[in-house]
Amino acid sequence: MSLQAHLGELHAKHKALEAELADVMNHPASSDAEIAALKRKKLKIKDEISRLEHQHAA
Repeated sequence: MSLQAHLGELHAKHKALEAELADVMNHPASSDAEIAALKRKKLKIKDEISRLEHQHAA
């Protein structure tokens, strides 16, 4: 898989997690643990995107 394809996939996953997080936060039955887990996943993907883009630019 090319770097650009991998980055595109990561951006799509990040956007999907963002939508899922917004949905979960709008439901009062959502637990804090569930919200925190989604935020951690989203941050992990964002960090990987940043790392790959930085490596590619170097």
